[in-house]
Amino acid sequence: MNRRQHPRMPLAGMMADISDGRGFFTGTVHDISRFGLALDDISAKMDSHAKQLTIIIDGQGGHFKMRITPKWETVAGHQKIIGSQIEQSPFSWTEFVQRFEPDNDDIWGNT
Repeated sequence: MNRRQHPRMPLAGMMADISDGRGFFTGTVHDISRFGLALDDISAKMDSHAKQLTIIIDGQGGHFKMRITPKWETVAGHQKIIGSQIEQSPFSWTEFVQRFEPDNDDIWGNT
């Protein structure tokens, strides 16, 4: 079983402006963690071979510019979902993510 040190948490209401170094695209934030995130509703035309992406995320009172490395993608028709690792982010991102993390240390519900 894949047990992440920092679990991904679903999130709605955040938009992402994404650059693959050749063009600009928009998407939505699907889920977040301290060191990763998934982006949804992205044009399938975005370069699948880009090694790093620059993104600006807006919503829920936050504005964050960061660099990410795509780790996987799923294409469905004209759109794709990208799972990524965050390479560079502002400290305010960690503070923002901590607001959504579970309060207890045992995220799996074991006692």
